[in-house]
Amino acid sequence: MTTFRPGDRIRYETIDDDGFPFVRYGFVGGEAVDGGPVVVMLDGELAGAVVDVATLAPVHIGTVSLVLDGRDLLEDPSLRQGLVNLWLAEAEDAGLQIGALRMIGTGVRHANDAYVLAELDACDENYVLKASACTERSDAVIVRADRPTR
Repeated sequence: MTTFRPGDRIRYETIDDDGFPFVRYGFVGGEAVDGGPVVVMLDGELAGAVVDVATLAPVHIGTVSLVLDGRDLLEDPSLRQGLVNLWLAEAEDAGLQIGALRMIGTGVRHANDAYVLAELDACDENYVLKASACTERSDAVIVRADRPTR
């Protein structure tokens, strides 16, 4: 289990009022005691919120993912290209600094139901941006950065 300290940048995942997954970003406002709830200061809010530490993840390029409904986003080449900008917007919301980004056209098939869409640099390291079928939701696509496989 990750230990959070005051000031750590976090990704908070919950379920919104409509029953859909909802992701917010913020900072830890107080230290968790023995895995108990922690106070977080969510972006755009003045008051702190007390949340279960299990719903938090540290912000890192590997933890910022985007889950979108519609497998057509993966199957249609022109829609796949748009996934790069949607993920970049999510990365910006998370507070990540992305260096150089090199688009790979409409993507290169990586595996069954997965495409590499771009190469990018962050924190002086190289990553690839991949879109793939979501394993948790049958009609969804997940976009995330991974370390390139050689």
